[in-house]
Amino acid sequence: MNADQFIQALLDEARKQGMQSAEIYLNSTDSFRAMCVKGDITNYTVYATRGLSLRGLYQGKMGYAATEAFDEDAVGSLVEAVKESAILTEDEDIQEIYPGDGEYPKIDNYSPALDQVEEKKKLQLIQDIEKKALAMDERITALNYNMISTASSETRIVNRIFSGSDAPGLDLRYRDNMAVCFVSATAKEGDRVSTGSGFKATRDFDELDAEQIAREAVDEALFMLKAAPVPSGSYRAIIDAKCMPDLLGVFSGVFSAESAQKGLSLLAGKEGETIASEIVTLMDDPLLPGGLGSQPFDAEGVATRTKAVIEKGRLTTLLHNLKTARKAGVKTTGNAARAGYAGAVNVSPSNFYFAPGERTPEQLMQDMKNGLVITEVSGLHAGANPISGDFSLIAQGYTVKDGRKDQPVEQITVAGNFYQLLKNIRAVGSDLCFPGSSVGSPSVDVGEIAVAGK
Repeated sequence: MNADQFIQALLDEARKQGMQSAEIYLNSTDSFRAMCVKGDITNYTVYATRGLSLRGLYQGKMGYAATEAFDEDAVGSLVEAVKESAILTEDEDIQEIYPGDGEYPKIDNYSPALDQVEEKKKLQLIQDIEKKALAMDERITALNYNMISTASSETRIVNRIFSGSDAPGLDLRYRDNMAVCFVSATAKEGDRVSTGSGFKATRDFDELDAEQIAREAVDEALFMLKAAPVPSGSYRAIIDAKCMPDLLGVFSGVFSAESAQKGLSLLAGKEGETIASEIVTLMDDPLLPGGLGSQPFDAEGVATRTKAVIEKGRLTTLLHNLKTARKAGVKTTGNAARAGYAGAVNVSPSNFYFAPGERTPEQLMQDMKNGLVITEVSGLHAGANPISGDFSLIAQGYTVKDGRKDQPVEQITVAGNFYQLLKNIRAVGSDLCFPGSSVGSPSVDVGEIAVAGK
């Protein structure tokens, strides 16, 4: 039984078994991943997954079930599992299957050429990166991480409303693929050891330049060889474009209406209020060309749209799916999401980023004159509280003296509160960056920040 036949059989059985509406969410993914260590290929993995979930309203309640088996035997058992799930659910909130929108945006994030790249070429790339990195400087002793991965996926949503609607139902598809290369280089000089990383994500394999990726990792590793902590105190600080997305990402949940309605966000009921500096605009843009989170429809089949979550410092909206929007008495923002085909519907941002300003990183440093640039933070899960907004994180970066990059810094801890940080932002750079995820940011002058050092 092919996918189309299985889907139709499920819908027919769902109607027969008395469901009010039913939705099928199907996802298939083909992935490749390999690493290179001392010229040898390791962790070589090629796999394909295909699965679907059936979600349906039965006796006014929503039930879920999932399968990877596309055969006749799975049809009846899947429908029965959905009915049982609906009967047993304790969720009293009204839920619905979406009948669809008149139009959906066009997004082209699929490159047929990328899917045709031979595995031999992918393996040669990471071998070349290792050779070039080791040849750049005798202090580079190893690449402790040297990885290439590619993934190609298709998402499909098919639904039917069996009662109370003349809508024909949805049949939506979206394809996407991506190649990612990540490298970490180790430098050693005397007793000093440091690391640096290089990264590139693209849908054009020819953009994965071995020389450029290796150089990025090597330069950072060599620069950090002389890193040392600064004295404890309060410092003017810029969080750079590769680091700020990590901080925004760990606190992104506070902008979810689902979190707010569960009492897990201090932004509950704050729509329309000023919560950040007037120069701050925070975007959720599922239509961003080339974005890792771009998609024409969300996990409920709602057409996606670009929106400012914060506009010039004012909270304009939280992010909603159909369920949270109904509870709040507003329209969904098209941010329904699933953690895989078997996951329940929740709320998640798409391409989530601070809108860039006009100043380059160099100009931000010139305006700051003296202070710190934070380039990396760690301990995000243990050292950040997404509810209170408090954070205390191990960090590294470099000092700025008279408006210029000065000395590397490590073994410091930066502490503050995310909500207060939003209000303290003095300037936003022009260097918008998405370092490996759909959360991005330019470099941001965050005013003063508390530092624990030597």
